[in-house]
Amino acid sequence: MAAALEPRLLGLADREAAVRYLSRDAVANLFLLDLAANLGGRSAPGEARTEIVAVWQNGEIVGMAGLHPTVILDANAGKEAVEAFIPYLNRLRVGLVKSPVPAVDLLWGQLSARRSRRVLVDRIEIAYALREGDWKPVEPTAVESVRRARDADLDDLVVAARESLREEDRPDPFVGDAEGFRHWVRGRVARARVVEIDDRVAMVGYADVQRSEGWLLQGIYTWPDCRQRGLASFGVSELCREAFRAGADHVQLAVVEGNAAAQRLYESLGFTPFAKLRTILFT
Repeated sequence: MAAALEPRLLGLADREAAVRYLSRDAVANLFLLDLAANLGGRSAPGEARTEIVAVWQNGEIVGMAGLHPTVILDANAGKEAVEAFIPYLNRLRVGLVKSPVPAVDLLWGQLSARRSRRVLVDRIEIAYALREGDWKPVEPTAVESVRRARDADLDDLVVAARESLREEDRPDPFVGDAEGFRHWVRGRVARARVVEIDDRVAMVGYADVQRSEGWLLQGIYTWPDCRQRGLASFGVSELCREAFRAGADHVQLAVVEGNAAAQRLYESLGFTPFAKLRTILFT
């Protein structure tokens, strides 16, 4: 008879075992790997303290799930492990789930059956990855330049973050807590890169995970009046250039299913799909 599954919250003493387990498939679990590597560390400004639950069997981890700041499931966790997470996840009053489709389908079926929940977002995203050998770089022209974001860019970054959420039909947190939202964006400035044209910020992207196992890009946004000029291609290509120079194994990002223009853009740079994700924002 197989030993019973034992779910429990992870602490600093578990960090090495968690990182070792997730590193077996760093592409599929990059974001969760980054959270695990920072167990016991200080949270980014405006973000909830990292909280991860793992399922153990015979003293070994067989599944993991991040609870804060985002609900993210181990891509390789089996049905029994996902079910073991339910008591922890069922306590969440508000949550953002973003994980492979089969795991989210199973999780959401149980969460929604146990409590009536309001769904604000429910969509499918395509996860893409790029390795240096497949990269098709975009060379800059004399018009645009890319640089690290600065504190002086905060107002522009707030606008970009709000507009990006609006275009994805997500609620605008700025409306209910303007200062809290600005605080959260300010905490991400160091991870942001901006493309400038005519002395103004025209495109922004974030390298939210920067590890040797891989970089994760998020929050890519181009101002509407600056689109159709190749700025997103250039900006993402430059982020890839920075990642590969830093020794990253790969770069990854996700695109909302049906966004053909974005898919063409990333595929033109050499990105290829590797998973389908389901994102649910609920209260």
